[in-house]
Amino acid sequence: MNKIPLTKEGEKNLREELNRLKLERPKVIKAIAEAREHGDLKENAEYHAAREQQGLIEAKIKHIESKLSNAEIIETSIHNNKEQIIFGCSVELLNIDNNAKIIYTIVGEDESDFSQNKISYDSPIGKGLIGKKIGDQVSITVPKGDLKFKIVRII
Repeated sequence: MNKIPLTKEGEKNLREELNRLKLERPKVIKAIAEAREHGDLKENAEYHAAREQQGLIEAKIKHIESKLSNAEIIETSIHNNKEQIIFGCSVELLNIDNNAKIIYTIVGEDESDFSQNKISYDSPIGKGLIGKKIGDQVSITVPKGDLKFKIVRII
């Protein structure tokens, strides 16, 4: 299986989510037991809801454990090279069309959050930026059209 790149922060967040789900597991098992005590399981909505929640939690746990077992943690703080855009770095861009500046951080898929300007290395913008250098101009095709950026600095 392919390695899944993660930053240290991304790994930490996945581990916290895994621990939270594992703590939630006994509560759901208790809810199932209590719902069973109410009698006929065919018409017991509480029982079915608790079983469904248990299935969702177990699926999430397996999914996160799989990601963590295949994760390649990329230590971003040791990369002092600010000459080229790499995984884990932040980059300041100038939108050539409207002169707006924006800073993106390139992270793994599970860490991406567009509202925080964290973009996946595998997204169109992430793919378009990886390997570029300060001063380069790039044109990146996204679903809404083409974006034209000039790379101002690598942080």
